[in-house]
Amino acid sequence: MGIDDDVKNKFDDLKGRAKEAAGAATDDDDLKAEGQADQGIASIKQKISEAADKVKEGVDTIKDKLTGND
Repeated sequence: MGIDDDVKNKFDDLKGRAKEAAGAATDDDDLKAEGQADQGIASIKQKISEAADKVKEGVDTIKDKLTGND
């Protein structure tokens, strides 16, 4: 993944926090729940991005060892 994904995930998290706060301020339980869901989705996407980065690093390390580029 990359920096673009990290930025988008952070933006989605902040958007969810804003929705949750607006829902709490206006007693709109649906908006509050939507904000919480947005935050949860952003968190999951971030974890997937981090896992993909670790897998890529592992593949690169193995590739370097196999090609002798230690």
